[in-house]
Amino acid sequence: MDEQAEITSPKDAADNALVLAFGRLQGAANRLEYILGRALERECGISHLMFEVLLILGRAEGPGLSMRAIAQEQVLTTGGVTRLVDRMEKAGLVTRAEDPDDRRGRLVRLTPLGEETVVRASRLHVENIRRHFLAPLPPEDRDRFAEDLRILSHSARDELPRLP
Repeated sequence: MDEQAEITSPKDAADNALVLAFGRLQGAANRLEYILGRALERECGISHLMFEVLLILGRAEGPGLSMRAIAQEQVLTTGGVTRLVDRMEKAGLVTRAEDPDDRRGRLVRLTPLGEETVVRASRLHVENIRRHFLAPLPPEDRDRFAEDLRILSHSARDELPRLP
């Protein structure tokens, strides 16, 4: 991949190897998110974003997570997370409780239905990841590809500003 290719025309811009590679990454991610997200909605009745929040809460230890902590994990505003958690609470997936360390704060945690839903959704999601994400790749490249994605994800995360 020629990283030093000079861009002097719209065609050069459109055909630049780095621009094309990033576009393919973004296109693949968007299409896979759509395919896998639709399966979660159809089979489990939750959006992909809800699923991600259920996973974040499933990973959490202790009495739950604050809206700010969820927002930072998902790169959302606290207002966006509040609206999402409102919908999840209405669906019976999560509950809010008093924060023992902050009288004004509320913590979000999974309900038994939320726990059951994240397990069922994860089983479906893993099968779809195998089918749509791994199966098209040569078996010998899969572990390296997953590691490269981890590196890219952490590098991008580290560039983002932290919420106050």
